[in-house]
Amino acid sequence: QHVAGMPQNEHIEQAQKRHGRRLDHYERLRKKEARRPHALADKARKMHGLKAKLYHKERHAEKVQMKKTLKMHQEKQSKVKKDDAVPEGAVPAYLLDREGQSRAKVLSNMVKQKRKEKAGKWAVPLPKVRGMGEDEVFKVVRTGKSRRKGWKRMVTKATFVGEDFTRKPPKYERFIRPMALRFKKAHVTHPELKATFHLPLIGVKKNPQSPMATSLGIITKGTVVEVNVSELGLVTQGGKVVWGKYAQVTNNPELDGCINAVLLV
Repeated sequence: QHVAGMPQNEHIEQAQKRHGRRLDHYERLRKKEARRPHALADKARKMHGLKAKLYHKERHAEKVQMKKTLKMHQEKQSKVKKDDAVPEGAVPAYLLDREGQSRAKVLSNMVKQKRKEKAGKWAVPLPKVRGMGEDEVFKVVRTGKSRRKGWKRMVTKATFVGEDFTRKPPKYERFIRPMALRFKKAHVTHPELKATFHLPLIGVKKNPQSPMATSLGIITKGTVVEVNVSELGLVTQGGKVVWGKYAQVTNNPELDGCINAVLLV
């Protein structure tokens, strides 16, 4: 019985329910899935220009994420020497050259790092900051032939974008971060040394205004940023050189034209 006005996909579903699928349906699906990586590689080879750059960046991020996930699940076996006392009495000749060893599972470094980050809660120099509305942080950019569309936003605050940052194609870029308000370095004061250093920024850890401000790399007063402190020569208790450390921004960068921050120690 034909039902008038039924959407096309429902006809297909109805036919599948009545007559089942093709005999080789699942085999074709399997083959299609097996061909997918080849098709993607082919696509990647043929792309060029800005589109290719964005596509490769996306694929690279996927691969990195997959490797990280695999590494996280991989618990390696490690041999640890036992400091037990030497057993009493004679030891067979074939055991003389073998020191006591015990096997232990080593959690991957990534998991350890995450635990450290969760544990690290600091008393920050500016515990409270003034809240900012979205209209203060973003300016609406009108687009379209007659300037009727208003989905684009211009960031009016200081921002940080990474070294390998590539803009989206300007036509489709929703959040525009002006070059004049992008910063690469900050004046960081060490509270114990009572000295200020001009250090490169690594990233924005947390902007108290909103998670979106954090992901866009917006820097306002009270933002916690990560800075490269390798030139200060700080070392951990284990003797390793500290590379990145967090600092809190204490001024309004968009008004001053520079970022002043205090190192969290």
